[in-house]
Amino acid sequence: MRALIQRVAEAGVTVAGRPVARIGPGLVVLACAMRGDLDDTPLRLARRIARLRIFRDAEGRMNRSVLETGGEVLVVSQFTLAADTRSGNRPGFSAAEAPARGEALYLRLVEALRAEGLRVATGQFGADMQVALVNDGPVTIW
Repeated sequence: MRALIQRVAEAGVTVAGRPVARIGPGLVVLACAMRGDLDDTPLRLARRIARLRIFRDAEGRMNRSVLETGGEVLVVSQFTLAADTRSGNRPGFSAAEAPARGEALYLRLVEALRAEGLRVATGQFGADMQVALVNDGPVTIW
């Protein structure tokens, strides 16, 4: 799986003009299941995300995790993270997992984050979503 993680002050997802998710301070995780991902890949990724120390401590250093801060997590499926732009001007997405398995891995990531003790909101898999966020820092981790 690939994940692009952003520390946010707030974030939300809208589908067809209707709000489907909203969080306060925490993380936005844009996630893409890749061909070859194993069944335990989402579990390992969830553990890393939950413990990633990218929140400020009392001295202003990035030394706290989303678990430690009590932040929320918004997970959004984004198959375009699999884009291959090595040739031509049109990206290829053949490295992305097929939709059915991709959704299963995405849902497994969401459940694994919840099992870590995090409050998790989600976008809508496969939908045309509008994602709004206020990147805090800015902090963005690949």
